[in-house]
Amino acid sequence: MLVGTAVAHAHGGARVGPALAACLGAVLIQIGTNLANDFFDAEKGADGEDRIGPPRAVQMGWLTPAQVRRGAALVFAAAGLVGLYLIAVAGWPIALLGTLSIAAGIAYTGGPWPLAYHGLGDVAVFVFFGVAAVCGTCYVQLLTLPADALAASLSIGALATAVLVVNNLRDIDTDQRAGKRTLAVRIGRRGTRVEFGALLVLAYAVPVGLWLGAQVSAWILLPLATLPRAVRLLRVVWRRVDGPALNDALADTARLGLVFALLFALGWIGGAA
Repeated sequence: MLVGTAVAHAHGGARVGPALAACLGAVLIQIGTNLANDFFDAEKGADGEDRIGPPRAVQMGWLTPAQVRRGAALVFAAAGLVGLYLIAVAGWPIALLGTLSIAAGIAYTGGPWPLAYHGLGDVAVFVFFGVAAVCGTCYVQLLTLPADALAASLSIGALATAVLVVNNLRDIDTDQRAGKRTLAVRIGRRGTRVEFGALLVLAYAVPVGLWLGAQVSAWILLPLATLPRAVRLLRVVWRRVDGPALNDALADTARLGLVFALLFALGWIGGAA
């Protein structure tokens, strides 16, 4: 959301109302997706007693499946209400994007053909956490989509997907036993680690490519300050196989994505100053 707004600012069209609404809508869709995943994974047996990751509400018995399902429905409905404002601002493209985003949140682990169970979770995260989030946020403010917004979304999508990759690397054994055929299960530990490295390379290549292409100023290179952290993280992911270490790497990958995004946004703003 920050990067999409920063790109809109660089093009002279940042608008507070649509930016905040886009952020709120995205957060609600994320919460709804997490609740849906909690419910559907427990229903399918993916969250058993041998789960390595952080505890989940249904798995731990904190909430009943029906409560979690109702919670997901309510949160998605709230996201839809926010979407009505954004549709009024930016028209039918946002109606389509919002509908697809909520549908993907449900279909990620639910429905007759859950994406995560068929190796498409990585693609879904890249598209909706990266391309859709950055480009959608930029569009509701500018009412047009500059090419550099799409370029910026590739970095954000890559780092968001990297979080999922660590999660799925950690869960390969338990997912395989539950019949959850994630991409990590399909390509194995070595292939998953290669994927993680490729995503990091893509994330850092984008600002360099934008700068070399003379589209933006050197401010856009600010995210490169996080490169040493990314290299250390790559070493951990490549060498560690135990759950606790990968849980730490999961959190560190999320932190890396946040700091990268903040610096990326500052780079767009600084270049436009």
